[in-house]
Amino acid sequence: MTKPITPPSELVKQWLTEPEYVSGWNGKCMMLSMTDHRLSNICAKAAQYGADQELEACCDTLQRHAHWDLAVCELMADRRPKPPTLKQQALKTLDGLALPDDAFETIRFALEALPND
Repeated sequence: MTKPITPPSELVKQWLTEPEYVSGWNGKCMMLSMTDHRLSNICAKAAQYGADQELEACCDTLQRHAHWDLAVCELMADRRPKPPTLKQQALKTLDGLALPDDAFETIRFALEALPND
């Protein structure tokens, strides 16, 4: 049986003391304001934390078996896809533009020459 996934108290305190939650200081303690939206945001952060911990545990389990390195990489890529880079976004936008061929090719060539980060 797996142990419950609970964010560390320090992390919860960090989330609660982010500027959008603090509504004042009365000299003794911090005053927090918790609207439905803010509570939903904290819940989403806690759910993401739990999902990340579960994924890490799955990957650890897979890595204990021979020849699972590719499966671990694929699992990570599928479950936590990275947002497209600025370069990828620009190339996609370029495909949707109506430009003269020479301008299109010049811009595409320049974008493709950029690093992928």
